[in-house]
Parts: sequence; C-alpha cells; structure tokens
Amino acid sequence: MANVCVITGGGSGMGLETARNIDKDVILVLTGRTAAKLENAKSILESEGHEVHVTSCDVSARKDVHELCLLASNLGTIKTVIHAAGLSPAMADPKTIIMVNAVGTKNVNMEFYKYMNDGGVIVDIASSSAYEAPAALVKHQIYEEAEYEEEKFIKHMTGEANLIPGSDYNKSGMAYVMSKNFVVWYAQKCAHEYAAKGIRVVSVSPGLIETDMGTREVEQADFAKQMIERTCAHRMGKPEELGFAIASIADERNGYLCGIDVLIDGGASTGKKFGK
Repeated sequence: MANVCVITGGGSGMGLETARNIDKDVILVLTGRTAAKLENAKSILESEGHEVHVTSCDVSARKDVHELCLLASNLGTIKTVIHAAGLSPAMADPKTIIMVNAVGTKNVNMEFYKYMNDGGVIVDIASSSAYEAPAALVKHQIYEEAEYEEEKFIKHMTGEANLIPGSDYNKSGMAYVMSKNFVVWYAQKCAHEYAAKGIRVVSVSPGLIETDMGTREVEQADFAKQMIERTCAHRMGKPEELGFAIASIADERNGYLCGIDVLIDGGASTGKKFGK
C-alpha cells in the first residue's frame, strides 16, 4: 500500500510548504478551515506532481478527527501526521484557542495513534511562545486532565488565561501561550508512550512566520515586533523555510529525533541574552 501523509492546516502557510517538500510517491491528505485555500493548495501540489486529497476537519471535535483517520487509512498506510492547524491570539477568544490548539493536539495524537504502526511519525506544531509561559501558570497536573477529563481541562486552562489583566487580546495571548506550552509537553508525553508501538513524536516551535496569521500578530502586538528585532536577521521566518525544516524533521531518516521540541525562531529566544 502507498504511504499517506496527513497535514492539518495544510491549505496555506507552513502546512502547504511542508506538503511541497514531501516525497511525491506519498499520498497527501490536507485539512483546513477554508475550502478555497484547500482547493488552491490541491491545485498547486497536483501541478507539482503530488496526489492530493482535501477535506474539512475541526480538530477540536474528536469525531471529525476520527473521520479524518478513516479517510486517510482507506487511502494507504498512514506514515506521517503533521499537525499544523491552530489559532493565534488575534483570531479567537481564550476558550476557542484552547479548544483548537490544545484539545485539537490531544485529539489528533490519540486518534492517529490507533491507525499508525512502526515507522510512523507525528509532528505537532507548537510555537516559540510556549517558552514565554509564566512558570506560575505551567501546571502539569492540569495538562494531565486533557486526555480523560477534557471539560475540566478546558475550564482550568481558560481560567488560567483569564487571570491575565488587561484587554481581551491579552487574555487570548495567554491562552495561546499556555496552549502551545501544552503542545510541547504533550508531544513529549506521547513520544515516550507511543515509542513501544514504533511511532516517533516530536514538536516544532516556530517563531513569527510571514503568514496571514503571523502578520496579524505583528499588527496587533508590540511584543511581536520585539520578537522580530531579537532575531539574528531582524526578520520574520519564511513559510518555505519552515516547510523544509518540518518535512526534514518528519523524514524517516531522522529516526532518533523524538521526544523533544525543535525551536526554529531565528534566534529570537537567544537574542534576549545579548541585550536585544
């Protein structure tokens, strides 16, 4: 059977650029929020020689993710899952951000685990913002509720975000930070649990990237502008740079790369050490 690569959030940006770097003998399944973007991505990828299937999927709904698994498994052997779907602070309220970014990651990992075997890989896309989470709000006992007490997890995570004073954007920003910190933690948890089945799990934390999402954040927040200034090249990352990196991380030849987070932020995180 042919190998299948599933990419959530594959209609544009990093997801699409990752798809462009996947081997052409692998069947691609892309999901996203916007049908027009998915169809455009399908057209681009098919013109480059890929076999592509597109479908809608709300990753925050376990049933939708299950149906995505069924679709992909009927096409071949699911070898690669790139979970890039997510919402930024400018896009939604705190609860919705927690639902899509955190619960969505839990749903994707738990459902695809059932359909993947030895040699499979899951790459969960987090964010460099995960490293900005206040230590007082990082409570792994809350993270552990995600799998079996989902409603309690959502309530606790949303409550933590709403503790932040100031504007609604600030609260959504903290929800984003906490949700991505959860993604890093959860990918590591899954890596150790799924290894017995031969499935590799790793997370990737991009910095600010020149996508619609990244541009909206720069327009909204001074902190985003400061992040750019702290990078080595004083610029945002390009989607094609992240696409190449993510596809490389997912490549089966990187079999020893698992259980960690790969930070790709242009040096923004280290720039603080040198007075930037």
